[in-house]
Amino acid sequence: MLLAVTTGLRRSELFALKWKDVDFQGKQICVTRSIVQNVIGVCKTESSQKPVPAHDDLMKALREWRGQTPYQSSESWVFASPANQGRRPYLAQQIMQRHILPIARKLGIAKRIGWHTFRHTYSTLLRSTGAELKIMQELLRHSTIRVTLDTYTQAVTTEKRNAQEAVVALLFREKTQDVPLRITCVDSGGVCSALV
Repeated sequence: MLLAVTTGLRRSELFALKWKDVDFQGKQICVTRSIVQNVIGVCKTESSQKPVPAHDDLMKALREWRGQTPYQSSESWVFASPANQGRRPYLAQQIMQRHILPIARKLGIAKRIGWHTFRHTYSTLLRSTGAELKIMQELLRHSTIRVTLDTYTQAVTTEKRNAQEAVVALLFREKTQDVPLRITCVDSGGVCSALV
């Protein structure tokens, strides 16, 4: 879950990672394959195959995990399932059903949660930190920026409130300011302009 919410990796990419894909020295994760319905294949798009940067804390967590799992060779799955002696990774849906959802329910989270929730959360968190749109697109490895904005990113309530306050502040400025403010708006009827 940590890897999903801090990298935005798709479920198919996350569970297809092998230890040779984790570059501890370069602090990045190379996404080279995906697993969909137990079938190993290529990534969703060419953009999906770009390396993903990984923070020191994330690298530390991956090192700790590698020290705990018996499947540590470079060809081993990062999330190798002991149920089949590490020959296959865990089934993503089983992890969700058996571990993540029960904890979410205990915490009082009633909303629908899936692996893609973490990808959407990553996108929204990127935006809330002020990340540039092009950087967001590349981190999420989308082929177009439109997908990033239209599908993945939601405005955080505090950001929406701050944006609205900035607009209101323009209209309700201190009376001591003598400089008039010109407001221009564009709608389907054309352009309107007014001095305030």
